Amino acid sequence: MRKRTLGRGLSDLLSGESLTQSRAVIEIALDELEPNPFQPRQAMDEDGLEDLTVSIENHGVLQPILVRRVGAGYQIVAGERRWRAARRAGLTTIPCLVQDAGDAQALELAMVENLQRDDLNPLEAARGYRLLMDDFGLTQDEIAQKVGKSRSAIANTLRLLDLPDEVQGRLRAGEISEGHARALLALAGRTEDMAALLQRIVEEGCSVRETERLVREAIAPRDAESATEEEAVAVTRRATGDIVRDPHIAAAEQRLQTALAAKVVIRPSAKRGGVIHIRYYDSNDLERIVESLGALAEPSD
Repeated sequence: MRKRTLGRGLSDLLSGESLTQSRAVIEIALDELEPNPFQPRQAMDEDGLEDLTVSIENHGVLQPILVRRVGAGYQIVAGERRWRAARRAGLTTIPCLVQDAGDAQALELAMVENLQRDDLNPLEAARGYRLLMDDFGLTQDEIAQKVGKSRSAIANTLRLLDLPDEVQGRLRAGEISEGHARALLALAGRTEDMAALLQRIVEEGCSVRETERLVREAIAPRDAESATEEEAVAVTRRATGDIVRDPHIAAAEQRLQTALAAKVVIRPSAKRGGVIHIRYYDSNDLERIVESLGALAEPSD
């Protein structure tokens, strides 16, 4: 299926001549407005919505919502909370900033507006980014430019969609943070280990750093199981104390993991040299790691 393409860029829509030509503030009946099907924000805090309703009852709608024309009516691009609160407050109309925008532009504007207000949870942001990629053909670099974030930040947020439903549910509910969720990604494909660690994080209130340590401990035994016979013997000897783990190797692994935000295992050879294993999750993660390695190789000023 051919992907929908973008028209004018977001910067054109938000500035200059196109702004004055395509926008006007008018009062529109609440019943003439419909929610945006591309709205990235899925959850609305009930307490926050009630507070906004009280504010509107006392002071009215102080900031117009952003809408676009759709057929004979209008569709909300950004400001659905204000629209819902206005209905609760008993208003019949609401001030609207009318913007000519296609589907992709409407999603871009909604993403930017919500991100600027910090209204999106990480999963909502990830779904919005995925929609921009799958339905409108944007690259991660293009999304990063439009929402004012780094490409690696976009890639890391998108990876959250690979988590099991239970982990996503805990993240959505605020029981774990994005940092916890990203640490658990290292256990992809190990459902039982991830579920057990998730429960421990919630019950014991583990910090992100503690979670990263527990993930490394959960991975280590599996590394030994999947290693070659020679490597497995070496791992077993280290575990029983026959061979002491070289602290310089351990420190180097930690430095690489921190610099690359990836699982790194260094396996020294019995004679000289060795092998460095760097794990990645998908092609985007691989590209991110390659870019990180390139940045590390660049000479400093």
